[in-house]
Amino acid sequence: MPKRTRTTIWRTLTAAAVATLTAAFLTPATAQSAPRESRPVYSYADAVRESVWVDTGLDEDGDGRSDRVAADIVRPAEPARQGRKVPVIMDASPYYSCCGRGNESQLKTYDAQGHVVQMPLFYDNYFVPRGYAFVGVDLAGTNRSDGCVDVGGRSDILSAKAVIDWLNGRARAYSSRTGGTPVKAGWTNGRTGMIGKSWDGTIANGVAATGVRGLKTIVPISAISSWYDYYFAQGAPLYDGGPDELAGYVESADARAHCAAVQRRLADGSPRSGDWTPLWTERNYVADAAEVRASVFLVHGMQDLNVRTKHFGQWWDALARNGVERKIWLSQTGHVDPFDYRRGAWVDTLHRWFDHELLGYDNGIDREPTADVERHPDQWVTSAAWPPHGTRTAVLRPAPGGGAGVGTLGLHRAAGTETFTDDPALSETDWAAHLTTPTPEKAGFLTEPFTHDLRLAGSAEVTVTAIPTTTSAHLSAVLVDVGADTVRDYADSAEGIATLPWRNCWGESTAGDSACFKETRAKTAAVDYTVVSRGWADLGHHASAAEGVPLTPGRSYTMTLHLAATDHVVPQGHRLALIVAGTDKDLIDPPSTRPTLTVDLSRTAAKVPLVGGAAAFDRATSGGAVAAVPTVLEGVRAPRAVRHVPAA
Repeated sequence: MPKRTRTTIWRTLTAAAVATLTAAFLTPATAQSAPRESRPVYSYADAVRESVWVDTGLDEDGDGRSDRVAADIVRPAEPARQGRKVPVIMDASPYYSCCGRGNESQLKTYDAQGHVVQMPLFYDNYFVPRGYAFVGVDLAGTNRSDGCVDVGGRSDILSAKAVIDWLNGRARAYSSRTGGTPVKAGWTNGRTGMIGKSWDGTIANGVAATGVRGLKTIVPISAISSWYDYYFAQGAPLYDGGPDELAGYVESADARAHCAAVQRRLADGSPRSGDWTPLWTERNYVADAAEVRASVFLVHGMQDLNVRTKHFGQWWDALARNGVERKIWLSQTGHVDPFDYRRGAWVDTLHRWFDHELLGYDNGIDREPTADVERHPDQWVTSAAWPPHGTRTAVLRPAPGGGAGVGTLGLHRAAGTETFTDDPALSETDWAAHLTTPTPEKAGFLTEPFTHDLRLAGSAEVTVTAIPTTTSAHLSAVLVDVGADTVRDYADSAEGIATLPWRNCWGESTAGDSACFKETRAKTAAVDYTVVSRGWADLGHHASAAEGVPLTPGRSYTMTLHLAATDHVVPQGHRLALIVAGTDKDLIDPPSTRPTLTVDLSRTAAKVPLVGGAAAFDRATSGGAVAAVPTVLEGVRAPRAVRHVPAA
């Protein structure tokens, strides 16, 4: 696929399209110049509210009929009456009836005739008056749709893709779930942007990876890029459960009665061994990044322990390799929507993004910095590119220290070994809290105190060579910023925000659909250390992700752990630490045995993306005075056990 460059869409539109857009959104007095912002000139109270059922061409529930998925639509009435067509913002979700969307867990509601009354979130309230249609799609097997939930697989993706095909005149839709009259989308120009958090954003990724025409942009928030990496980390099981359990959580009563065969396929195709199976190949969107035609505005919390940041890192890198136009926001939160941590800036930026991508307005957003990164709670910085220009991999090597289990981290290779014994009762917070003291369950390595700030940006790797004493072993590798700071309390149940009792409004309201939402503020914690990035693996999968094998006690194995992507500055006076250990409590399941591992330091190293590379590390660690470090460090409390259930 040819490389694509960042261009201003406005300049590529035909003269007829420019004239249409100008006439649609500008008064005659202002029509002499190109529009830069859509305005709330249409009535939300009088908006058209309708539902259609789109034919997917699938029969996943085996009833002999093609499955139809429900698409609820809110669109301004005036453009259609005037012969003008509008673009679409679309959120395809399994959560509209079971779990809700947003911080207030909103559901779709309907009137007695089955017309949608409340759409969750603010998208319809804000964008419909500005000349957009909003379409909320029930994924196959959920709410009012036919079919079965297959958790990111063919049915999930094609049921959402079918709606985009219908919006562009390539698929059929009907006025009812069974029978009904054919319905055409004559009110839209087909230009569609998909948005959504968690599973919703994951569907946006998957649909974009089909290369479907008409999908112009996606805004995936805390989204999965490969479902294997949601359930496993290089063979190590993450938490518990599987995709069959997740399907059962969101499926409708009709699907529950007819989709047992799909549930069995999900269970059989996702063994807890951690082996890569064809089920995971089908659900790996990263492999199809070359098919993506849409631009991507990616948003993620750097402390998201539900959809971990490996997902955005590998997706971003794959999109970059294929020249996809991109923008990114990275917060200090966990699994949180930007509407709940940076509301005003988020609505403004999203508005400008959709105006540019779907209406073609030359508002300059494509020429602004690519990345916004939250450096401290509510304090943001920007980068022209991400990772920033000048970011290079530095190879950092552990070395023995003055006592067992507490070594040093630097640029030079060293001989020696460190030994630890897996203790499934302890987590990364326990290891980090005792970084400077020998404990039997981990090996820790610290730099000298930094004399200059050092920025990590991107995805790190840690290669470990170790000798196990048993036939199974799991590994964890954790990067830690050692030093006092105030951070968002991502381990709290709200993952870095506190919800306030008062509301503010974003768009227009009706009696059944309020545009007013509870405000939030940052929930913070004062800490002595910050976990920057982490990664896990099953040592039995050292040779192949496809199949793990029993280990031979006493034999040496080498494996590279892929750490989650991050953007973090270790400030002057702090230290950077690497921890190598076994089971990370509540984040991976323990192995079947409790091994002791001897790590060969001469063949163990961390490849860390640093702005300025190894030279910047050398500068930051040269001539540093030895700073006193408390014996026990304080961080956020231990990460919560995040189970595989939907998160709004």
